[in-house]
Amino acid sequence: MRIKAAAKINLALDVTGVLPNGYHSIESVFQTVGIYDEVEVELDDSGIITLNCEQPEAFMAADKIPCDERNIAYKAADKFLRDNSLNCGCRIHIKKGIPSQAGMGGGSTDAAAVLYCLQKLTGKSISAPEKLGADVPFFLTGGTAYVEGIGEKIVPIADFSGKILVIAKGAEGVSTAEAYRAIDMLENPPHPQTRELVQAIQTAPDEAYRYFGNLFESAVNLGEVADIKARMLSHGALSSVMTGSGSAVFGLFSDRKSAEICTRELAENGFFSQVCETVANSFTEI
Repeated sequence: MRIKAAAKINLALDVTGVLPNGYHSIESVFQTVGIYDEVEVELDDSGIITLNCEQPEAFMAADKIPCDERNIAYKAADKFLRDNSLNCGCRIHIKKGIPSQAGMGGGSTDAAAVLYCLQKLTGKSISAPEKLGADVPFFLTGGTAYVEGIGEKIVPIADFSGKILVIAKGAEGVSTAEAYRAIDMLENPPHPQTRELVQAIQTAPDEAYRYFGNLFESAVNLGEVADIKARMLSHGALSSVMTGSGSAVFGLFSDRKSAEICTRELAENGFFSQVCETVANSFTEI
């Protein structure tokens, strides 16, 4: 079974506290977008899990993906087979289209895609997918959602699909752990208006961009992020915001022509850049 697995962006992302277990609590609006990995899953009688990854050379320079038991997609298959006491083997092939260290959930969507395929192939399911990664439960639903806790509290909200985006990323990356440490050092940071964004998406979607924001921008301070944002805004983006803990940036455009011109300029200056749209589903069977 082969599917396309969508990336996500955070239209708004705030950090609201630290839990007793040391994890940070967030408040966010997640949105699936039309940049995809391709994930193929097959069952066999080998009794083992094998994983093969096909990664563009440009992505490998930033972060080579492990194709063994360290990969979250491998862990997803292992958990699914163990939880359901299945003795079969599983072959996984991933063709990467989502950049790594971007804040776009590339690993989590692959894990969710493996779970989705295995559910379809076996008719079984698993509990507690958040144990694989905080973003995995969101990708099992996709679309537009208000998210709290460590990412496990997900409330679908009004459809925000069909919006034109440019998504770009430079060579700089940031680890999630480093980003959260930087958040902890902030004093009186400007918090995004996440709940106002939820309300706007539901009642005035054309004005929702006014409430986009990301607390991590105040903490991470990557030069390439500022450069990309400035270029997007100069080409008419209504808003331009870093996603996740970095380092990809998205810009919302009112017309595709302006988005395509912006994408060409970003690519000519050495950035990964792609025009896409917000989408209503995580997975598309191919």
